[in-house]
Amino acid sequence: MTLLYFAWVRQKLGKGQEEIDAPASVRTVNDLIAWLAARDAAYAEIFADPKRLRAAVNHDHVSFEAPVSANDEVAFFPPVTGG
Repeated sequence: MTLLYFAWVRQKLGKGQEEIDAPASVRTVNDLIAWLAARDAAYAEIFADPKRLRAAVNHDHVSFEAPVSANDEVAFFPPVTGG
């Protein structure tokens, strides 16, 4: 699975992308968030309040209930507003 991080998420992690092998128990974006948050303190801080984030799977904006699989690209980014 390819993970992409944008804006403040990227800044806090110090990287914009990573390849992971998520366990079989990671079936949704919510599962992925929980698994990532358990990795270390930086991930725990980023994913502590998922309301501050949005997600896209394979370039489509999705809810956190959306399914994910091993070959997906999952992006995390803050909500975007326009004016």
